[in-house]
Amino acid sequence: MTIKPQTRSIIIEIICMLFVLLFVYAAASKLMDFQQFRIELGQSPLLTAFADWFVVLVPLAEFIICLLLIIPKFRLIGLFSAYGIMVMFTVYIFIILQYTSFVPCSCGGVLEKLGWKEHMVFNLAFAGLGMLAIILCRQSDKLEGNALSLKATFKLILSITAGGSAIVAILFVFSENIVHYHNKLTRRFPHSPLSDAASADLKLNSFYFAGADDSNLYLGNITAPLVVTTLNRDLIKSQTKMIDLDRKDLPFRGVKISVRDGFFFVTDGTVPCIFRGKIGSWKAELVYRNGEYFGTALAIDSTAVAVETYSKVNGNRILGIIKVGKKSGTILNPEILKKQFDGVFDTEGHLLYSEGMEKLIYLYSYRNQFSIADKGLRIVSGGTTIDTITHAKLTIAKDEKHKQRRFSSPPFFVNKSSSVYKNILFVNSAVPGRYEDDRMWKRSSVIDVYDLASKSYLLSFTILNIEGRKMKSFLVYNDRLYALIGNQIISFRIDSQITSRYMKKNTDNLLAK
Repeated sequence: MTIKPQTRSIIIEIICMLFVLLFVYAAASKLMDFQQFRIELGQSPLLTAFADWFVVLVPLAEFIICLLLIIPKFRLIGLFSAYGIMVMFTVYIFIILQYTSFVPCSCGGVLEKLGWKEHMVFNLAFAGLGMLAIILCRQSDKLEGNALSLKATFKLILSITAGGSAIVAILFVFSENIVHYHNKLTRRFPHSPLSDAASADLKLNSFYFAGADDSNLYLGNITAPLVVTTLNRDLIKSQTKMIDLDRKDLPFRGVKISVRDGFFFVTDGTVPCIFRGKIGSWKAELVYRNGEYFGTALAIDSTAVAVETYSKVNGNRILGIIKVGKKSGTILNPEILKKQFDGVFDTEGHLLYSEGMEKLIYLYSYRNQFSIADKGLRIVSGGTTIDTITHAKLTIAKDEKHKQRRFSSPPFFVNKSSSVYKNILFVNSAVPGRYEDDRMWKRSSVIDVYDLASKSYLLSFTILNIEGRKMKSFLVYNDRLYALIGNQIISFRIDSQITSRYMKKNTDNLLAK
């Protein structure tokens, strides 16, 4: 079919103007809301690691292509470029829909109203228009004796299609590797990794998590140290019991409850003492007395409690295991916690235990590091969170009058609270990442999720404030995340984006790699 030169010229002009309108509008929308565009690219599954480059390159490329399309001498180059960029946009959307764990927000402006599938059809239509204009433009140039052959034109179109697709695929592979294994504080926020399950009003904000099992959640209360509150998974049925100790004459000052494996422990490191009893009877007998003084205490099985204590040699914070029962004794290992300058304040952190891995995890509060040890306190592995603060930012002063050291200014937190279930570590971060909206941080708490087995960052999600109050602490057990916010306790259901990562077997070999 032969098209008249005048008709051909009109079609080319219309297609070029459509591309110019599209690219000018798209580039202008990005620049008018530059910060939002930067955030969207930072959340992109394909471009997260390269967002700083593409936030400038994409609108710049769109403006340059517009100039090429407007100038007759460079119009064919502009059409090839327009076709290439539409191919890349189309492949980008295809990979997002087919191969990524979540779908980010769409483009700004009018195109934001389109879904991702509709957007892909839109891009394909413009890629088709670009190919048509290239062929028609080639025919026009043929009349002037300087056109590419039809075979060469299709080879070039095929090369651009293959090259553009390959570039996007390579960006995806490299970006995923950087985000998961070499991340520099760029978070991924997939859609709805949590869904509301239940909530309850506790009337008080003095509760803390003492433990959980397959049926129940156990809460302690700092204002009523020997009272334990039991709630079912749906937070509907609750029961409050007073723990009966066989020794009540000790000088208690810091009583805490810890539940594990059908047993509960009542600990007070200032005495020091440990009581143990079975859940249900809520009667406990003294099983440890006059040993090491300790701070944080965490039951790890029915016969052992992990503790933070202090070296008698230099006063540094160290980790220990206190065994009770027939094979009683204390294990200490000063090598697990890594001193930076103080040995006490700079090693402050969160002591966790994973039943599925049978490992202790110690996450530092003021830096992006954690250590992993087995139940014999042998160091197994370590790692870092995506936060970039490797050295604690603390200012310590000596109080000569009271012979104490204390913070002379508020400490800079990196990790505020944490929980672990099997091989998945959940961290409530205190440090905003790149491409994140300040408003999000004011109205919610951000949880980062890590796979300890593969030593990788997985994703992040937020937990909204309640009545202006941020989450105080949280606990993860199986497919539930429980959060204490003000007087409220909230139960969230965790979906398969996270639970599918749970390891079914012990991860000794994986952690050793």
